Amino acid sequence: MTFHEHPLDVRSLRAALAAGTLRAADVVERLIEAFGRNPGDPTWISIQTHEALRARAEELDRLTPAARGALPLFGIPFAVKDNIDVAGLPTTAACPAFAYRAQASATAVQRLVDAGAIAVGKTNLDQFATGLVGVRSPYGVPANTFDAAYVPGGSSSGSAVAVAAGLVSFALGTDTAGSGRVPAAFNNIVGLKPTRGLVSNHGTVPACRSLDCIAVFANNCVDARMVLDVVAAPDPLDPWSRGAPSDAAVPAGRLAGLRFGVPAAAGREFHGDPAAEAAYERAVAALQAEGAVAVPFDYAPFAEAAALLYQGPWVAERYAAIRDFIEAQPEALHPVTRRITEGARAFSAVDTFEALYRLQALRAACARVWQGPDAVDFMLLPTTPTIYRVSEVEAEPVLLNTRLGHYTNFVNLLDLSAVAVPAGLRADGLPTGITLVGQPFADRMLLDAAGRLQALLNATSGAHGLPVPAAADDLASLSAAAAPTVRLAVVGAHLSGMPLNGQLTGRAARRVAETTTAPGYRLHALPGTVPPRPGLVRIGDGSGASGQGCPIAVEVWELSVAAFGAFVAEVPPPLAIGTVRLADGSEVKGFVCEPGALADAPDISAYGGWRAYCDHLAGAEAR
Repeated sequence: MTFHEHPLDVRSLRAALAAGTLRAADVVERLIEAFGRNPGDPTWISIQTHEALRARAEELDRLTPAARGALPLFGIPFAVKDNIDVAGLPTTAACPAFAYRAQASATAVQRLVDAGAIAVGKTNLDQFATGLVGVRSPYGVPANTFDAAYVPGGSSSGSAVAVAAGLVSFALGTDTAGSGRVPAAFNNIVGLKPTRGLVSNHGTVPACRSLDCIAVFANNCVDARMVLDVVAAPDPLDPWSRGAPSDAAVPAGRLAGLRFGVPAAAGREFHGDPAAEAAYERAVAALQAEGAVAVPFDYAPFAEAAALLYQGPWVAERYAAIRDFIEAQPEALHPVTRRITEGARAFSAVDTFEALYRLQALRAACARVWQGPDAVDFMLLPTTPTIYRVSEVEAEPVLLNTRLGHYTNFVNLLDLSAVAVPAGLRADGLPTGITLVGQPFADRMLLDAAGRLQALLNATSGAHGLPVPAAADDLASLSAAAAPTVRLAVVGAHLSGMPLNGQLTGRAARRVAETTTAPGYRLHALPGTVPPRPGLVRIGDGSGASGQGCPIAVEVWELSVAAFGAFVAEVPPPLAIGTVRLADGSEVKGFVCEPGALADAPDISAYGGWRAYCDHLAGAEAR
């Protein structure tokens, strides 16, 4: 199934599935048929087996209509860049010698699956996510969906191509230097680079751990926003994770009156590509025609910050990410990847601190664009200065790659958010893109403005002429329409795979985290319960400050307020729903137990959780 056969954008496909004109099984069969027509497609490194895809579709189609309706991504197929874990599939980072089989999915992937989406397979990339070109992989070069003679963009090449070619509705990539934006520009789709930490990186092979972001590729900004709303949440398993503050920028609902920064004429760079320059000027004019105000600014400090990423000691962070592997098997790396990564050896600790000091000064200089009488709501930049042929990049791999990052490399170093959108086709038929860059946590505001601009600039997305939503489609309405939810910590028989987990999944609940309580809890095995259940008891205020208690493993599930009310009605005494403090200090609803029920209940806290205790019992029986 591709776009020219049936719309695969998230909203259109979701509507067809909700109306019953399509089943999840139909989606899967069309995917299997499409893959069969192009075996060995270098877009993919691995694909789920036909049996696994059909089993997932059957699982979804068995849900009640109400449960399906509560899943925001019910039946929607998506792809995952192959440096992000998907349970049961190998993670290669485009290096066969590095490959391992993932035992669990990355947090972001699991959240999507819990929201009803179908993980189709793993996509090709520039090896170890090092590059903006998409040609540094032993698995081949994913074809640019407009002209295979040109690079598809990297490092998330396969993910962008899979969306643009109509193979999936959306895809996950990663973005450290622009890898979630450059491939979007070269394939006529949207690339969302969220604020650092807004989406958990747990389960991702790092490139630069302090800068990495999981990115979203979609056909339009409404689809990207729907995916972001599922995956954006704090994760105790990711030390870089963070939640959006309460004063995060909200969609403006309009373009008129917005102020957008444009590089002063002396700071613009297109490397002699008049078609790229014309496309950028067209985007500026389109915003101005809608009543937005262009504000010129000095791009020099941003360009200097961009240069630090590969010309400074941050390349050593790439070395640190794979140090053991590269020192044991340097010959296993792609020659260009190895050349760049081993460049880390040229930098000392002193170099690192000096670069940090320079970056801090550049941050102060760059922050002026958001301050004072000339402050802007966002910057409007070309996504890339130009585009290159594969043959050109192979002849000059580092220089041309560096040029492509001129407008992207600074964004994560300066802790900014960004959305890349198509800017229409050039006179030569190639796609080009523009990027809106904003302050941290301006993601939803940027998506709103970018969606309106995309509708003004071009009528289609991807390579098959998929229409984009009209400018009147307000992304802010997604927030207003979202059903209120409750987060619930479960500790026993409601855990994934346990006997009562169906009471959650049957109500379209989705697992959003695996963590522990704060240290101040004890866990007891309640006698005579069917199925067996534990009782969680808080000691003191639950903080562990008294020195008693210990952390207990829990899963946090999210479900609608209505479903939560029905769930609570089924909780039998001596269990009840109260408030549970988690390891990160946050509080959620959760199972607690009446103290009077613990007189004959063994204390099993030493096992750290119910699952470990059950595994112990099973092992004892086996012996």
